[in-house]
Amino acid sequence: MQGTVKDFDAAARTGSVLLDDGTELPFDADAFAAGGLRLLRFGQRVNLATEDGRISVVTLSTFPLEDAGGA
Repeated sequence: MQGTVKDFDAAARTGSVLLDDGTELPFDADAFAAGGLRLLRFGQRVNLATEDGRISVVTLSTFPLEDAGGA
């Protein structure tokens, strides 16, 4: 699944993304850390994996997601 970064708090390492249908989904620091990223910017395109109804991984669209949940 893909989305666009709506906001990102670098200190807390949390934020939210907008899916292509306009749905906003939050992500926590664990999901951010799982993607191996250092920073996200507003408007950046990202790949998302979900597990149990929450985002479990956020990474750049240029980075492939391994078989992780709802990737």
